Formats: sequence, C-alpha cells, structure tokens
Amino acid sequence: MLKPDNHEDTATCDHISRMLARISDKWSLLVVRVLGHGPLRFNALRREVGEISQKVLASTLRELEENGFVSRTVTPVNPPQVEYALTDLGREFLDPVRGLAEWVVANSARMDAARAAYAQRRAHD
Repeated sequence: MLKPDNHEDTATCDHISRMLARISDKWSLLVVRVLGHGPLRFNALRREVGEISQKVLASTLRELEENGFVSRTVTPVNPPQVEYALTDLGREFLDPVRGLAEWVVANSARMDAARAAYAQRRAHD
C-alpha cells in the first residue's frame, strides 16, 4: 500500500511525482474545474477554459481520459457530436482542485509580496 508520509519509500515518492505530473498541469486543472459544472462539447469546453489551443485541449482531454478523469461520448449524428464529462474519479478530484484554488486565492497577496521582496533583494545584489 502506498504511504505518502513514508519519506524513506522512494518508489512511492516517485510514483506520486509521476501521477501529480500527469494531473496537476495548468490545463488539466482548468478542464476538470470547468467540467465540474457539467458535461460539455469540445468547442463549448474550449470557450469556457479560455486561451487554450485546440491542439492543447485535445491533448489534455486525451490524457485526462487515459487516466480515468474524463469520459468521452460520441453521438452518431452527422457530423458526430462529442461530449466530455467527469467520471466518478474526476468528480472526486474536484475536492482537492477546489481546495488548491481556495488556498491560492487566500495566499495570493502573500506570494505577490514574497516575489516583490525577492525581486528587490535581487536588484540590490
């Protein structure tokens, strides 16, 4: 069983790092957040996510589908309609995504102040 608090277990740390790299990039988090409001077709999802290219969104959706967070449903009409939705795993992932977003909002001013102080120190070096 994986135990994230066992600091001597490098295999577990490596596994956690690989999994976080797959799911914690900017676009994956935004797509999961947007799909948390309900299923969307590709272009509607792209509009909601914001400044994301078609290629990057398609790649992000493939990775989220591969890792079990997103389902892809094709409706056989002409032209075919494709809808994306969160799976149970994706909906469970919403809780930590929201928690992280809340933490960022609560601490943005502190991070901005730290960056400004760092820049000032670097300017005087």
